[in-house]
Amino acid sequence: MRGTLEATRGGSDIAVDDARINEQIRAREVRLVGPDGQQVGIKPLPEALEHARRLDLDLVEVAPDANPPVCRIMNYGRYKYEQEQRRKDSRKKTSQTSVKEMKFRPKISEHDYVTKMKHVERFLGEGHRVKLTIMFRGREVSHPELGRKILQRVADDVATLGVVEHMPRIDGRNMTMVLAPQRDGARRKKSEAAPAAAQPAPEPAAATEPAEPATEPAAATEAAEQPEAAEAAVEQA
Repeated sequence: MRGTLEATRGGSDIAVDDARINEQIRAREVRLVGPDGQQVGIKPLPEALEHARRLDLDLVEVAPDANPPVCRIMNYGRYKYEQEQRRKDSRKKTSQTSVKEMKFRPKISEHDYVTKMKHVERFLGEGHRVKLTIMFRGREVSHPELGRKILQRVADDVATLGVVEHMPRIDGRNMTMVLAPQRDGARRKKSEAAPAAAQPAPEPAAATEPAEPATEPAAATEAAEQPEAAEAAVEQA
């Protein structure tokens, strides 16, 4: 069944689903709507088609059940593309985030840890929550601190991408923790604060020693002492 077609008065939102366009329209006359939403009036179909051709646009039947049918002049290809983009954006906004799981061993090697962390970072970057599971075997279950150490390391390594939603807890022979993706605003603040914290603090300026008072030249001192010696000789005589 042909989809419902709706035309809004002077608007651009038209639910066009497999609409008839151009020569596919069967009516003898149509109520013509211009590309800007203006009402042109009731026109014979050939005249409406000619009007659309002069504007290098399409004639689209937007209300086939009206009497006469309502047709609008528009760029049908571009309109369908824009509608598809809107549907994609709507699906992105309404899509629910899934929970991914990543499993670790208490004695995991550094290579395996780095490989698994790349997946954890990718999951958080895509907006998914991540469930971290530490799997204990045998007597390892008696050392839960090993699992907490790994989970704490993971939380620290992805601090700019995610936050701890559920703290570590024992689930049978496993220990689990859940990370949630970081909000964009908080992620930007942390990424901006990290380089500032990495810069070393400026060193305090060295204290300057007070300048020593200038000493008078030795020649000037001797010249001042000679008159005093002459006066003393006169007095003795």
